[in-house]
Amino acid sequence: MNRQKFSGMKDNFLQRRYGVSLGRRYVLAAASVVLFGVLGCSQVNNSTSALAQSGSPQPESPLPKKILNSDTKIVDANNKFGFKLFSEVQKNDSSEKNVFISPTSVAIALAMTYNGASGSTQQAMAKTLELQGMNLQEINSYYAASKKLLENPDMKVQLTIANSLWANKDASFQPDFLQVIQHFYQAKVSNLNFKDATATSTINNWINENTRGKISKIVETIEPDQVLFLINAIYFKGNWSREFDKSQTTQYPFHLTSEKQKKHPMMSQTGDYRYYENQQFQAVSLPYGKVGKVSFYIFLPKQNSDLTTFYRTLNVENWEKWMTQFSKQQGFIRLPRFKTDYNVTLNDALKALGMEEAFSSKANFSGMGKNFALSQVKHKTFVEVNEEGTEATAATSAAIEAVSLRQQPEPFKMIVDRPFFCAIRDNQTGNILFMGSIVEPQS
Repeated sequence: MNRQKFSGMKDNFLQRRYGVSLGRRYVLAAASVVLFGVLGCSQVNNSTSALAQSGSPQPESPLPKKILNSDTKIVDANNKFGFKLFSEVQKNDSSEKNVFISPTSVAIALAMTYNGASGSTQQAMAKTLELQGMNLQEINSYYAASKKLLENPDMKVQLTIANSLWANKDASFQPDFLQVIQHFYQAKVSNLNFKDATATSTINNWINENTRGKISKIVETIEPDQVLFLINAIYFKGNWSREFDKSQTTQYPFHLTSEKQKKHPMMSQTGDYRYYENQQFQAVSLPYGKVGKVSFYIFLPKQNSDLTTFYRTLNVENWEKWMTQFSKQQGFIRLPRFKTDYNVTLNDALKALGMEEAFSSKANFSGMGKNFALSQVKHKTFVEVNEEGTEATAATSAAIEAVSLRQQPEPFKMIVDRPFFCAIRDNQTGNILFMGSIVEPQS
C-alpha cells in the first residue's frame, strides 16, 4: 500500500472516531512531570506497530479552528479534578511536609491514557477526570490548541509542555491510539527494548532535558510486565512584573507551628497588587512578565485559622468565586524565599477518586491494545521562588479582576510568616498550572 493511500485511510479513520483531522505540530519543551506505565495482564505478542517502530513524524494537517477562550468546560474539569487530587494527596501526606503538584500535567498524562480506555474503565476515568458529557473530539482538540495558547505567554515568561510515549518493542498496540497521541499531543513516540539496561536512562534523559535538569529521573526500573510509559513534562520560569529588591531580603521568623519557628530569608515589597481578604484568609496575586498573563497566588490563613481549616473550603466553586473578588489595592507584602521538590505515586489517590478499575485485571484499554491495565502513576515537581521570580516544573490557575471599590481602602499588610497555600495560574484560560502548600520553606 503506498504512503499517500495509507495516509488517506488513517485520516478517514480518525475523522470517524475522533471527529477531527490530525493536528499541526508545534514546538515542544517541558515543565512538571507525570509518568505512568501500562502493564500487560497477559503475554503480549511479538508484532510491533509500524508507527512505534519508525518513530517518524506522520503527515500533518491544520488544527480545527476552535475558540479556546470560550470553551471553559475542560478548564473547569481540569481545575475541579486538580482540587480533588490535591485533597487526596494532602490526606495521604504529612501535614508537616510541603506538597506541590501540577494538576495540568497529571490531567494531560491521563487524557492521553483516556484515549485508549473503553467501556466501564472509560466511564470511571471520565468521572474521576470530570470529563462526563465530553467526547474525544472536544478533549483532544482542546489539548492540541491549549498547548499553543499556554506556551511562551510573555518575553519574560517561559512555559513549555512536552509529551512522550515509550513503547516496548516486544508489545503490540493499536496504531490508531499511537497516531492520536503523536498528533494531538505532539508526543515523541519511541520504540525501546525494555529489557535493555539503557532503556531507563533513555527515558530519564528525555525528562532531564525537558525539565531543564530540575527533574533528572522518573523511571527507577522497568518491571518485566510493563510495556508502555506515557509522560508529560511542563517547565515554567517567570520573572516578576516587578522584582523584589535583594537588599530588602532579611531573616525573619517563620512559624512552623504555634510553638515552633525558624529564622528564614524573607523578601519584602510595597506596591499595588490584586488583593482579596475575608474572615478566613488574605490572598494576593503576584504577576509575571509584562502583561501578567500568569500569576502566583498566595492564600494565607489568618492568625485564628490554619491550612486545615482553609482546605475545608478549597474547591473549584469557591476558587472561581474568590477569583472574582480580587481588586487592585496598595499594600505591603513579605514572603519567604523558598524552593522545594516533591515526589508522589498517585495510584492510591486516583483509586480513591474512582479509577480503581483502571489499575485492576478488569481494566479495559482495548483502544490501546489487548489486556492492559495501569501499573503506576508517578508525579514529581520542583519549584523555586526568589527575588527575580519563579522556576517550576508544575501548574496554572485563572483570575478575573473585580470592579473597583467605591472608596479607597486602607493599605493592606500581608506577612507570610506561617504555612500557606499557593498556586500558579494562567489568567487567560483559568488553568491552574501548579498548586501546593508550603509549611516549611527551604532555602
